[in-house]
Amino acid sequence: MRHSQLKAFHYVAKHGGFSRAAEALYLTQPAISEQVRKLEQDHDLLLFQRERKRVNLTPEGEQLYRFTKQYFEIEDQIEDYLSETKAAIDGELRIIADSAHHMTSFLGAFQKKYPKITITVRSGNTEEILEELRSYNAEIGVVGSLSPGKDMDVLNLGSTEIVAFAAQGVLLASKPTLSLEELAELPLIFREHGSKTREKLEDAAEKHGIRLNPAIVAEGREAVRELVASGAGIGFVSQAEYGHDDRLQQIKLKGVNLQMGESMISLSQRCDVKIIRAFMDFAERVLKEKETPADM
Repeated sequence: MRHSQLKAFHYVAKHGGFSRAAEALYLTQPAISEQVRKLEQDHDLLLFQRERKRVNLTPEGEQLYRFTKQYFEIEDQIEDYLSETKAAIDGELRIIADSAHHMTSFLGAFQKKYPKITITVRSGNTEEILEELRSYNAEIGVVGSLSPGKDMDVLNLGSTEIVAFAAQGVLLASKPTLSLEELAELPLIFREHGSKTREKLEDAAEKHGIRLNPAIVAEGREAVRELVASGAGIGFVSQAEYGHDDRLQQIKLKGVNLQMGESMISLSQRCDVKIIRAFMDFAERVLKEKETPADM
């Protein structure tokens, strides 16, 4: 196994084709194809399914790609270490969050400080976020958990109460609260499995001997919000993520106190990646600055 063979494989997997890998490495396509062929032949493995002009990773290829992402990231860290005089941090920072709301305090100021970093933000539930971080498909996550796993570095963003919400006029103005028993009689809109908000609500209901059956299951917080706003049912969200929407009314849950803790996380084994370290350190400083006036 040669470094050049692994690099050729990694770039084909990363860029989704032999031609694009060749362009990225400033090599010819036949040279890339030969390196991958030798890697497969030497180890009696089929790494790609080749269909016309498209290539897809086999299960063995998927597993090897997980390793090469770590391998070449370590190589980049070594290069960074050996060239610490390079002042500006650049590259792509991929963030996946259960709600973009939790990032608003950090992103603008961080981007001003590090203008050469390109930031992408996408949404997902807690299970998806942990999987993406562990698969090296994202650098930073924001999840609805204060203890997401021993393999994660965690920055506590605090916790707020879980509340229900409905479209204006769906419930009587005289019903500012709802019990779990009352919720069981109403059309409910839940997020997909893997949502911590849904999990906490269902666990609380089960402890009270109540079963909450969703009328609609929607993927993503925005989809839930729009369905609720249309009058389709009752949704649930943490107080911090409720925001402001004139179409909606907030409803407190009676008889339970469900708290949603939020954390900013990154994979511990990637703590020395410069771009990750810069963001986590920056976020920690912002949080400490927010706390300082309250302590004075």
